Amino acid sequence: MATILVVEDNPMNMELTVDLLESYGYEVMQAEDGPQALEVAENYAFDLILLDMQLPKMDGLEVLEKFKEIENVKDTPVVALTAHAMRGDDTKFIDAGCAGYISKPINIHDFQQTISSYVGN
Repeated sequence: MATILVVEDNPMNMELTVDLLESYGYEVMQAEDGPQALEVAENYAFDLILLDMQLPKMDGLEVLEKFKEIENVKDTPVVALTAHAMRGDDTKFIDAGCAGYISKPINIHDFQQTISSYVGN
């Protein structure tokens, strides 16, 4: 079973994302901001990280940079989550090191297929 870290500061978005992932059979851990995500990443390994790009304390790109320095997660695919889907954002996040990009609100019909493309099964 794949383990996924969800980094999301909006409680409703977190609940939806976690509920969906758990219903697909994934083990899910949560962090609500950048510092908390980095602390979790120091102590656990993940098959995938879903990272909100608009976070309090540190933005998603800062967190992504720090993930690259953490042994447990430096090679883990990180998928950007953002509600601010502006033209060129996907390229910006991929150029920064994200494996992919998911716009919020999440399209529930495509979400499972998108996640399984990163973690298999």
